Amino acid sequence: MMISRLLTAILAAFLIAPVAAADPEFAKLARSPGTPDIPGLKIVWLAPWGDVRNATPWRNIIVHQTEGPAGSARGGAAEQAKNPTRRGVTVWVETDGTVYWAVAENLVPTHGDGANRNDNKYIDNRATYRQVVRDNSIGVEFAGNYPDVAAGPTEAQVAAWKILVKVLRARYDIPLTHVYAHNWIDYKDARYCEGCWLATLARIWGE
Repeated sequence: MMISRLLTAILAAFLIAPVAAADPEFAKLARSPGTPDIPGLKIVWLAPWGDVRNATPWRNIIVHQTEGPAGSARGGAAEQAKNPTRRGVTVWVETDGTVYWAVAENLVPTHGDGANRNDNKYIDNRATYRQVVRDNSIGVEFAGNYPDVAAGPTEAQVAAWKILVKVLRARYDIPLTHVYAHNWIDYKDARYCEGCWLATLARIWGE
């Protein structure tokens, strides 16, 4: 199952036409307030965008994967919306590619473990150790890797992520090198590398 999902994701990565983050119209859309319709994305707005100048100054993106089953992103996002600063993230992505924007941009959910990894296992941690933390990092949670925590994202999630990461980078002016997997910056579950596949894809797409 894991191999099948990874192959599907690889195929999607090459078949989906990229969104030009440098395109002026795209940048304008990404920085608009409200609940804009973004081509290629289905977004459920539990918290609409405000004036981007009033948003938390996000400098990083952290990619998470939850052990919830398919369908759990909706519930997780709903609970997050009720209690924005609980452990969780701002943006949730369901297995069918639906994106749930759960938290207002000026609020900071509790996610990450303090950027405690300093072993350089995945990336050079000199720039991340104790520095890429919840207060400066917007979190994105991908649901569906249950019961196999090592399962990769679905094709629909990869398609949504390809656009979503460009939206986040354009809206908050986040450099490509500041897209991180949870496991790259925090010591996590040894059974799998949380978020590593998706963060790697984002960096490849942006090259």
